[in-house]
Amino acid sequence: MDLIFTGDQIFLLVLAVIFLIAVIVIVVAWYKSSVSKNDIVLLEKQAELKKIEIVERDLENKQRKESFAQLSDEDMEQLKSIRNNTSELSAKVGLLSSQVNERVELLEVKNELVKLQKLSVELDKKEKELNDLLGN
Repeated sequence: MDLIFTGDQIFLLVLAVIFLIAVIVIVVAWYKSSVSKNDIVLLEKQAELKKIEIVERDLENKQRKESFAQLSDEDMEQLKSIRNNTSELSAKVGLLSSQVNERVELLEVKNELVKLQKLSVELDKKEKELNDLLGN
């Protein structure tokens, strides 16, 4: 049983294959489009949530500031004193940290100097030995 296709049958077969490929391409494009739309909607919802979160934070900050305004003069003075003490301590910590770093650098330099001096003495000894050997 040999199958022999006529020109019309081949033409229809080619048209059917092209139609099938076109349908597949259209379905894939439609799927990608719907996924993209879903992603856009998701991003819009996330942006809205971020906006709401920012507004809530602003409201909390305003309430905190208002609660500070409601503090008595004595409480405000204590708060100011605490802030001053904190800034003084921070300055002292920074100063001590700088001093420690400077001392560490000084020790490293002194250590390097001692090593180089020892190396220089050893090199002088080696040079003297070589000169003695060459002088003989």
